[in-house]
Amino acid sequence: MTEGIGHNNGPAMDAGRTFRVHQWRRAKANMAAARLNPATVRRHIARAKELGLSYRDYAAIHASAGRDVCGFLFSSNALDLAFGRHRMPEDKAGQVAAIRHAGRIALVHAPLPVETVEQTNPELDTAHRAPHVLSSYPKIREALTEVQGRLPASGLVVVGMGLEADWVAAGRLGAFVPAETYFAR
Repeated sequence: MTEGIGHNNGPAMDAGRTFRVHQWRRAKANMAAARLNPATVRRHIARAKELGLSYRDYAAIHASAGRDVCGFLFSSNALDLAFGRHRMPEDKAGQVAAIRHAGRIALVHAPLPVETVEQTNPELDTAHRAPHVLSSYPKIREALTEVQGRLPASGLVVVGMGLEADWVAAGRLGAFVPAETYFAR
């Protein structure tokens, strides 16, 4: 049986519960005590650098999502795009261009034209209309599923501001990184 939202897949309350609780606690303790070998840490440091993330941010995203980052969803707010200003500032454009082996997708808020943003920012792989920040979760999920394409949702990281953090829960995405944190480097 598939459990619903909020269920942590903990032990059931039927026969044999005591042994399953013991196993569950032991598995959690082993997971907490697990150490990464130095080669894995070096690989993660190199990957964090490719993505423009600090090692600490990358490790947290990788641990919580359970997979590598396969793409970034940059909101137009995070990229300092506004009506009449369709080109990213040079420092942000350089950081986006430096991302290796991950998608670079812009989520453009209205009234900015998506096509213009995509054409004037060659650092981006693609651009899509951003879901309205006050939309219902099902509508946000629908919009993000279209943006996601064939990429796994848990491998996508939103770089945004404010209420755009809700996109992570609505779209079942990997993580949210505030724009001021991502572009502070």
